[in-house]
Amino acid sequence: MKTTIAEVHKHLNEEVTIGAWLDNKRSSGKIAFLQLRDGTGFMQGVLVKSDVEEDIFNRGKNMTQESSMFITGTIVEDSRSSFGYEMQVKDIELIQEAVDYPITPKKHGTEFLMDHRHLWLRSKRQYAIMKIRDELIHATYNYFHENGFMKVDPPILTGSSAEGTTELFHTQYFDEEAYLSQSGQLYMEAAALAFNKVFSFGPTFRAEKSKTRRHLIEFWMIEPEMAFVDHDGSLEVQEEYVTYIVESVLKNCSLELEILDRDRAKLEAIKAPFPRISYDDAIELLHEQGFDDIEWGDDFGAPHETAIADHFEKPVFILNYPADIKAFYMKPVPGRPEVVLCADLIAPEGYGEIIGGSQRIDDLALMEERYKEHNLTGEAYEWYLELRKYGSIPHSGFGLGFERTVAWIAGVDHVRETIPFPRLLNRLYP
Repeated sequence: MKTTIAEVHKHLNEEVTIGAWLDNKRSSGKIAFLQLRDGTGFMQGVLVKSDVEEDIFNRGKNMTQESSMFITGTIVEDSRSSFGYEMQVKDIELIQEAVDYPITPKKHGTEFLMDHRHLWLRSKRQYAIMKIRDELIHATYNYFHENGFMKVDPPILTGSSAEGTTELFHTQYFDEEAYLSQSGQLYMEAAALAFNKVFSFGPTFRAEKSKTRRHLIEFWMIEPEMAFVDHDGSLEVQEEYVTYIVESVLKNCSLELEILDRDRAKLEAIKAPFPRISYDDAIELLHEQGFDDIEWGDDFGAPHETAIADHFEKPVFILNYPADIKAFYMKPVPGRPEVVLCADLIAPEGYGEIIGGSQRIDDLALMEERYKEHNLTGEAYEWYLELRKYGSIPHSGFGLGFERTVAWIAGVDHVRETIPFPRLLNRLYP
């Protein structure tokens, strides 16, 4: 019977065949321990010389790393391993012998591993990270569908910028200029006014020349938008959603968290509601912490966000930033037009901002004023203005940077490990 490593728990004490690769091995004169992987998991196969024909034992004992095979044996419990099962090997059919596999069990430098990303993905650590990423994708769809959201896909090629033109990738769209999307938000507002509660989940692009551990050139965003919902309502959705996906990983990715040596207690503390601090109070807090260089009106950098987050065991909302450092479409705080109804959600443990959200301007006159201030003229933005002309309503939304969120939940230092094939400032290969 053919099966996979992920399914062997259903075949205890049965003989099965698995298509697998050799991840690693160790052997003595009479026994070989084969570390197997098949893309669904990792498991040990025990090959005993006295239990098999000599050519089968020699085949397993001499097999090279990443050689492929069909391996047959009986599944038994193994209380010594975190996986809980192993195979007592009876037969090995070699499919292809790998020669000089470049990523050996020894330590390699980051650039070497990134050059061999197509092979590095096979390692146990990368497997664990990608499994957690997949679980977060699954949990995201579950949360929004369970809560009445409809998925809408905004375009990747656009004729305008969502938040400015300095960090856009330009391309020629037949006889006119176009851009790779840096956000689907403007289109999601249109979708919300058609379908009430919507979300998108797709790639976005920032031509930002940054080399920090938090930045990618191509990354994925989750962007919900909600009709008839104010800023406070949006914050409640954000903290419920983040709590939901963390709980999903804790429930379904215990083995992967163990592989990554992730502190589960830190994730178990992530429960809504999350603490909130105003931008004004955050500035005062930073001054108390010795950050004398930052003034009211400045945006926060990574050290500032980390210092603020260190005061809380949960993610923290920083509320009501100055209007001058935020996007044109954000609604002013009533009575304080210099600040806007927005929030950044800062993850703990130094992972920085994972969500940015706001209530959107719904007043036509104010939006026309913002258009003039930001020189948003011409047909490219006319459709967005029309959302305020025909049935305008209070509405809010947010965007979650998916790779930063994966990095935080998995406990990974750099976002380059949280996406299968990262695009970095100086990396377009493989």
